[in-house]
Amino acid sequence: MRIAEAGAFSKAADALGVPRPTASKLISDLERHLQVKLLQRTTRRVSVTPEGVAYYERAVRVLGELAEMDESAAGARVQPRGRLRVDIGSSLANLILIPALPSFRARYPDIQLDLGVNDRPVDLIGDGVDCVIRGGELADTSLVARRIANLDYVTCASSAYLAVHGVPSQPSDLQLPAHTVAGYFSSLSGKAFPLHFKRGEEQVIVQVPTGVAVNESTAHLTVLLAGLGVGQTFRFMAAPHLASGALQAVLTDWTRERHPMHLVYPSSRHLNAKLRVFADWVAEVFAPFDNRRAE
Repeated sequence: MRIAEAGAFSKAADALGVPRPTASKLISDLERHLQVKLLQRTTRRVSVTPEGVAYYERAVRVLGELAEMDESAAGARVQPRGRLRVDIGSSLANLILIPALPSFRARYPDIQLDLGVNDRPVDLIGDGVDCVIRGGELADTSLVARRIANLDYVTCASSAYLAVHGVPSQPSDLQLPAHTVAGYFSSLSGKAFPLHFKRGEEQVIVQVPTGVAVNESTAHLTVLLAGLGVGQTFRFMAAPHLASGALQAVLTDWTRERHPMHLVYPSSRHLNAKLRVFADWVAEVFAPFDNRRAE
């Protein structure tokens, strides 16, 4: 299953913690036993044969049922246990998830939680990740997504920056030489994300040259605090700095669509006990940050 999902022996072996030669031998033994070719191997890639696809689909169901049998037999007497690999963006990890982790560890001490913290999208299947916490709308229908929050944005700049450059009165003011945008660009494509504004039925997208641009959310907040321009960030990140006066909200009669946050996992993966309890716990942790509650 893991080789078929990852498309490579090395990734599957790493995800399962076994040597690559062992993975190769196990597949060869399985093909010999079945007397059918499951995988086509070349020097560059591994592809699944039609017979391999059929075998994979049944294996997913069988192993899911087996996991359910184990959990049912163990019942409430056995705590969820084992390694759980989760990927999450930097600001979400540092400001929301990690501070709450002591409660998860106290509740589920037998779960080994491995956190991948970065703003770069990961390949859930190829990288052996059990689930990710990510924002935005999801286009991949092979993934299962659980909405855990909608996050508000705020357009802001440092008080020092505004003292020098003045306060913009409309989105079109955010261009050189009057103002500088503190930019955020995609780790995947390298393209800058524009600023979005909405007021009633009116919508404006501002895509202008940036003075400084970064590709990580915590660094982007630091850029704003350093007085390097005007930008949009999550309100929960900016809140303490808005309260202290280090940052000031601007263009407050304009809003931006809330950012949906999801816990996502592959549909081919069985929602086992450790993933299920983590998903429920994450929903609890993100609930106070869910701006849908104010609607």
